[in-house]
Amino acid sequence: MSSQQLVVPAPDDVLIAALDIGGTKIAGALVTAAGTLVHHLRRATPAQESAGTLLDAVYQVVNALAAAPLWEDVRALGIGSAGPVDLAHGSVSPVNIPAWRDFPLVESVSAHPALAHRPVVLAGDAVAMAAAEHRHGAARGHEDALCLVVSTGVGAGLILDGQVRHGLTGNAGHLGHISVDFDGEPCPCGASGCLEGIASGTAITRHALSLGWRPPATADASAVATAARAGDTAAVAAFDRAARALAAGIAATAALVEIDIAVVGGGVAQAGDVLFSPLNHHLRRYAAMPFLHHLRAVPAALGPDSGLVGAAALAEAAASGATRNHRQAVRPAVTRS
Repeated sequence: MSSQQLVVPAPDDVLIAALDIGGTKIAGALVTAAGTLVHHLRRATPAQESAGTLLDAVYQVVNALAAAPLWEDVRALGIGSAGPVDLAHGSVSPVNIPAWRDFPLVESVSAHPALAHRPVVLAGDAVAMAAAEHRHGAARGHEDALCLVVSTGVGAGLILDGQVRHGLTGNAGHLGHISVDFDGEPCPCGASGCLEGIASGTAITRHALSLGWRPPATADASAVATAARAGDTAAVAAFDRAARALAAGIAATAALVEIDIAVVGGGVAQAGDVLFSPLNHHLRRYAAMPFLHHLRAVPAALGPDSGLVGAAALAEAAASGATRNHRQAVRPAVTRS
């Protein structure tokens, strides 16, 4: 497990602990209200192990955070987790973590001794990213935005009327599992032709290989992007296909709820113009209605730490709201003589 002390916070900084749990890594941090990571660590996710082993890995990250000298100043813990999530029950069922099905993550993490009297707040990882980009990043100043994580999967979160929208269960904006190809391949989710099956990093690599691309060493989306920059036709075609699928999904979302910006992060977004040039080209085609002409796709600003920053922001808001409600509840009644 790697660990870093990044900055020294000011004495009056609000500190929130955050976890970002995905299929490849579990990251943890102490985060200020300004979105600055004070202490940061990560370890690999034992994604194919038992539910107990996975929870032990989460506990190891919490243990390391709780050992930091600033832990006593921490007010709450925010968790951004791969989904689907169920906020009503505090449970998760990540597609890429098989042992966690309806796993009671909030209850299990809250039982950690270091979290006594500290609220634990759960969100989907893409919703956490949306909260971070809206508060501190590329969606700042926009009342209505779609924020996407395009990596080994495709997730997304919605900002509507200036607020993060979780939806009924916490999965609103789950763009990766809308169908953009009626005759497409079956998806592990049970549907067919899902956006994730075309636009994820895994899908881009698979399609490039099917078109004859030959990787120099490791076959992944980063290598496909490098080949596309060099003009490899199969690599260019694979990114163009992914960009077209993303554009169709973004335009459909915009037509439904009238967003004016789509912020795209995740590993695939690191391809830069290889992705964003065809994405915005296709977006102009699919976002054809006059009220969609202003729609654009831009890179995320916060990088791989956005999930931590967003989880902390959501936990801070929840903790502040709980404190306000408590103060109102205990406020003494005013009597008049």
